Amino acid sequence: MEDKPKRVRQKPSLGLALVPVVLTLVAIGVQIFYFGDFTPHIPLAIGLAITSLVGVKLGFRWKRIEDGVFHVINVSLPSVSVLILVGMIIGVWIASGTVPSLIYYGLLLLSPAFFLAAAMLICAVVSVSLGTSWGTVGTVGLALVGIGAGFEIPLYWTAGAVVSGAFFGDKISPLSDTTNLASAVTGNDVFSHIKNMMPTTIPAMLIALVIYLVVGFTMIDDQVASFERIDAITASLDEHFTISVWLLLPALLVIGLAVKKMPPIPSLFAGVVAGAITAMLVQGVGLHDIVTYANYGYSIETGVEAMDSLLNRGGIQSMMWTISLILIALGFGGALEKTGCLETIIKAIMSKVRSFKGVQTSAIATSFATNLVAGDPYLSVALPGRMYAPTYRGLGYSTLNLSRGVEEGGTLMSPLIPWNAGGAFVISVLGLGIGEGSVENLLYIPLAFACWLSPLIGILYAQMGWFSPKATDAERAMWEKQGEAIASSEALGAAADAAVTSPTPAPSSS
Repeated sequence: MEDKPKRVRQKPSLGLALVPVVLTLVAIGVQIFYFGDFTPHIPLAIGLAITSLVGVKLGFRWKRIEDGVFHVINVSLPSVSVLILVGMIIGVWIASGTVPSLIYYGLLLLSPAFFLAAAMLICAVVSVSLGTSWGTVGTVGLALVGIGAGFEIPLYWTAGAVVSGAFFGDKISPLSDTTNLASAVTGNDVFSHIKNMMPTTIPAMLIALVIYLVVGFTMIDDQVASFERIDAITASLDEHFTISVWLLLPALLVIGLAVKKMPPIPSLFAGVVAGAITAMLVQGVGLHDIVTYANYGYSIETGVEAMDSLLNRGGIQSMMWTISLILIALGFGGALEKTGCLETIIKAIMSKVRSFKGVQTSAIATSFATNLVAGDPYLSVALPGRMYAPTYRGLGYSTLNLSRGVEEGGTLMSPLIPWNAGGAFVISVLGLGIGEGSVENLLYIPLAFACWLSPLIGILYAQMGWFSPKATDAERAMWEKQGEAIASSEALGAAADAAVTSPTPAPSSS
């Protein structure tokens, strides 16, 4: 029987590769800005369909495109698991009194003038400890939003400070998945990678800290905050919950497990269990209610509107909007990668740059653009990290420059794109997409100073030649070994292919 002829797959031209990207961005823009409806799910699904049609035109079978879609989704499943656990934690920790206690003591101990700066630093420390920006935003970040509401600080200012700290802490944590991914795809040690990020991390954090302090002392001082409002919130919390410093133990348990280098998923689940036990023993909540809160979220009517809007949330089901958006966005990104559209666009950019300053700037911009188009922070780190590495080696520069660049354009810019996995999570958990002020709340994007200052500082360093290490002798030796290993692997693959395709000799008689 003759084998079926293999379908010839072509590489897309730049014009064809841009078609699904441009049409999808247009569809998202129409949905959000023309219809005023912040639900980019359908535009991204349309983009996935358009990309699939482009793939068919290029000679791809649907099964190949489908494999690309589900491969990227499969890689993201640990993060989806974190989302589910964060939803459970929010519902259970509100019921246990952990989040109310954090809000209560925060209103009593924090000063409105220092609040934004303190929020950024607290989230940074917690995120470094947990190794997950999402876990930090969904726990400590949520409590800080409640404290900010008590101080009558606009939600978008609080969200900007929370995002700045949480995603910067994630960037420099050795427990972070994106930090390890960036170092792995560029062939670097994770601690060398973290050390090389400090020249952009520290200035960006310091500038953001100064801005938050200036804003706190000029726009949000103690006289502006309504002490009647604060008293009403603390009195309401005291009435409906048992408030105690001991109720902070579930949060301390999660942080302690993270410091012990326990993986994020079991650490967060331990937080759910600790919160459930605390809710039953201290707040008198029944077991069935705990299960309900973990699934559907907490529900209460305190009589204080600000508290009701903050405390009536959480649960697995509250994460479904975000999870569905992430899965569709990741599928779109996987289709773009499998059909070669992203590769064609990146190669077109790479062909225009010859100097280190151009390559470094392009790597940062490409990571951001991948985030913008594909909606996937992992793809925005992995794809440019793989494709730009040979260019850095050819120029004689350390790929530590590349790993820093993809973190800046990938990890840090992810929460600033509303339809990206990171942005969708932030908007959903912090309530930025709820109510009449939902569009105004998107002001958190420019107010997350630390996130977008870091890539700008990285581009400045590239142009000036500062903090841009050349390849060491050890790196060059490692590259040579890797090249030899790849060449050997390719030779073995070619020999195997030749053995398979060559005619099989007739058995000899003895």
